Amino acid sequence: MVKPFPIEVIEESLYEIREKIYPRSVTGFFARWRIVCIVVTQALFYGLPWLSWNHRQAVLFDLVQRKFYIFGLVLWPQDIIYLTFLLILSALALFLFTAVAGRLFCGYACPQTVYTEIFMWIERRIEGDRFKRMALDDQSWPWGILKWRKKITKHFLWILIAVYTGFTFVGYFTPIKVLSIAIGSLSLGPWQLFWLVFYSFATWGNAGFMREQVCKYMCPYARFQSVMVDKDTFLVTYDKLRGEPRGSRNKSDDQQLLGLGDCVDCSICVQVCPTDIDIRDGMQYMCIGCGACIDACNQVMDKLAYPKGLIRYTTENTVENKVSNHHALQHILRPRVLIYTTIIVILTSLFLISLIARNPLRIDIMRDRGAMAREVDGLRVENIYRIQIMNSSEYPMRIHVHASGLDDLHILNDRGHEIDEIQIEPSSNHLFPMKVSTELGEYHPGSYPIRFMFTVHELLEKKVVIREISEKSSFIVLR
Repeated sequence: MVKPFPIEVIEESLYEIREKIYPRSVTGFFARWRIVCIVVTQALFYGLPWLSWNHRQAVLFDLVQRKFYIFGLVLWPQDIIYLTFLLILSALALFLFTAVAGRLFCGYACPQTVYTEIFMWIERRIEGDRFKRMALDDQSWPWGILKWRKKITKHFLWILIAVYTGFTFVGYFTPIKVLSIAIGSLSLGPWQLFWLVFYSFATWGNAGFMREQVCKYMCPYARFQSVMVDKDTFLVTYDKLRGEPRGSRNKSDDQQLLGLGDCVDCSICVQVCPTDIDIRDGMQYMCIGCGACIDACNQVMDKLAYPKGLIRYTTENTVENKVSNHHALQHILRPRVLIYTTIIVILTSLFLISLIARNPLRIDIMRDRGAMAREVDGLRVENIYRIQIMNSSEYPMRIHVHASGLDDLHILNDRGHEIDEIQIEPSSNHLFPMKVSTELGEYHPGSYPIRFMFTVHELLEKKVVIREISEKSSFIVLR
């Protein structure tokens, strides 16, 4: 009898346990630009809801009233074509920026990057830079009073920023002044409370804890960016021809005698990276293009009196051909960039022309399906219509209605009174029942085309604009 061989069971996790990253602070050209972008984007985000325009909030997406206010522009659900244009333009702009400069948006304007930078700045101010934070987290239980104080202070400030961010986000959908009063009086609606808590928690969790995990594993842009770049795309690039072979040395050593490149293998470029990658390993989808490694490497090069630019924003062709960035700039206008730019220019032009030519008044005439026609007192034949009038401007309008196509047409309201003028409030939508009648016996039974003429008086601030709108319909004569 043959004995079976012993089977060794090996268990291996397919999920890599995350190790906390402690990015080192860095100063330099790209760090300053990141600060500028953070200030600009957050000034816009936090400031826009408080701006007023025509006695209302300048930017407000009022889902209850189904009206979107963007400064002087008022959009209704029927204006979804404009939202479609904006989404297409945003996608194409992202493709264009990626083709030219890689993940430029991720490094400087993405909300995940921006709030992570804000939270990390607070963390550094309270707990110290990289090595102090690492030492603080290595302290075993029980925690000391100093560690408790620092952790509680940090999270208090994080939550404070997260809650105000959630409050501002909800303020784009509910008038922010009304929202402030509701919070003060503890009378928030269920949906307002839900989104306030949800967005605050998401900001606190994503920027405070998940950080680079969002960029690495949750963001789809990181996965498909590689198909939009080529050898002429500007990326954060390590110059292997100049840096290799890498190795440590003293400042006084002659690197040529040692047979070493300019890279001293100090790993500072890895220590400052917010996603904990080594840029010297080549292009990686986790790189967000923030340029922190460029600033760090340039500081090391300065100390060693080596030329800057061992890590720099450049193209693959530039490094391989050993040419300057000026040569790379001459290859920016390549086919894919020209195609993206042309499409963006065309769509932007169509978008602007459509907005300029947009009629602020919309009129739809619908026949009453319940009664096609009816006799009134045996003298007249009457058709019933419903007129929907939408005023998308922020000024009142007076509208005179007249019908033509048949003799002796009279326009009456639902009470039987003749309509002379219709008053429309600013940014409003009204549905009016309307009766149109003519003398009975004047026409043979059948359907006759008629036309409604609307003379619109738009009451602007210091002038009256008059325009005319006509709509076709039909009038039914009974047998």
